[in-house]
Amino acid sequence: MYKNEIFYLLFLQIMKMKPWSNLKINECKEPLISIPQSIFRLTPHPYMSLGAPYLTGADPWVLRSSVLRRLIQAQQYLSEINPQLQLALFDAWRPISVQKFMFDYTMQEICRSRGIDINNISDNVDIINVVAEVAQFWAKPSSNPLTPPPHSTGGAIDLTLADMTGKILDLGGEIDFIGAESSPDFYKKDYSKIPCSKHQVFQYRRSLLFAVMERAGFVQHPNEWWHFSYGDQLWSWLSKKGYAIYGAALEVSKDITISEPSLVT
Repeated sequence: MYKNEIFYLLFLQIMKMKPWSNLKINECKEPLISIPQSIFRLTPHPYMSLGAPYLTGADPWVLRSSVLRRLIQAQQYLSEINPQLQLALFDAWRPISVQKFMFDYTMQEICRSRGIDINNISDNVDIINVVAEVAQFWAKPSSNPLTPPPHSTGGAIDLTLADMTGKILDLGGEIDFIGAESSPDFYKKDYSKIPCSKHQVFQYRRSLLFAVMERAGFVQHPNEWWHFSYGDQLWSWLSKKGYAIYGAALEVSKDITISEPSLVT
């Protein structure tokens, strides 16, 4: 889709903006297992709806076993703070083929919205600018075992908050939005300046989501209020662990499940 020099500049931009990509991985070989129905998820799955190339019958709602246990803990912590709220999953494990599909889809959509011909060599500068922008939010769909996209490891999850009827709360920005509003602390500057403003509500909700996920052992992506990780290279970098414990996960376990009672109260 892109010229070779654009791929090269893309790689340089991503490595510059993602300093965790060169961290060592000591794969612990934990299985990918299904997320129980007690954890609410948004359906239909947003990327499947776009035609992302999941394998026939593949279940996107899977995570590494330790990640899943921590996610269940986060839901319990949230229930203790506010029993009227629940976590709402947007995306979990993402095969590299889906990562490539979504990276390309996002590139195409942004170029289309800005009147940029993605295949026109004369638009190189504009395309490279879009690549750099998209690369802040979407990991390079690399099959290199040393640089797996976070979601391909089964250690990353995108999520938000919902009430107990399944209504999604407004956190001041859509998941996957490419822009400054996606920064976790985008509304923090207004938090104490304008009492009872909608920005104050947005910041409170983002802070609540962060608090329960952090308590369960997750780290938050610096550019994305919705993205949390455990065990991958981003987690290793932010928690200063020295190495990641998850590389790309290619196969879902058919034999291991976690059975949890309903968390809906």
